[in-house]
Amino acid sequence: MSIEELLQHYEQGAQELVNAVCQTVPENWSSHPVPGKWSIQQVVCHLADFEPIFADRMKRILAEDNPTLFGGDPVAFAANLQYDKRDVEQELQLIVLVRRQMSRILRSIDIEAFQRTGVHSEAGPLTLETILERSARHISHHIPFIHEKTAALKAQRSP
Repeated sequence: MSIEELLQHYEQGAQELVNAVCQTVPENWSSHPVPGKWSIQQVVCHLADFEPIFADRMKRILAEDNPTLFGGDPVAFAANLQYDKRDVEQELQLIVLVRRQMSRILRSIDIEAFQRTGVHSEAGPLTLETILERSARHISHHIPFIHEKTAALKAQRSP
């Protein structure tokens, strides 16, 4: 995938997420229609927690020489960051704004900058391009789970 295609995928991700979440009413966002799986609210909170982390990694790669990039434990985040008490609409706004800011930054840099690197604490050396790709894929990875929950909610209401 070219850098331009990656940037387009990255830029579209936030709106695709908003569209997926809005397929069901807010009263259902905290429901657990698929046993053992996160609610829509929990998925959105997870994405909102990691969106700034991806942005920080990209910013560090651009601003510092071969910076250390730290991992994050999604299970610990979900267990300790009050996902059940957070506002889904605010979380979505955060994701939209972070993506908008990062897109503006990424579209203003030279193409060579996408090969700058940082060293991830778990994955080792990663380029800016790789971090952008992982960030772009993160939302698209979770959208099918939101659709699965929406379908399960609809099936529960059907006679």
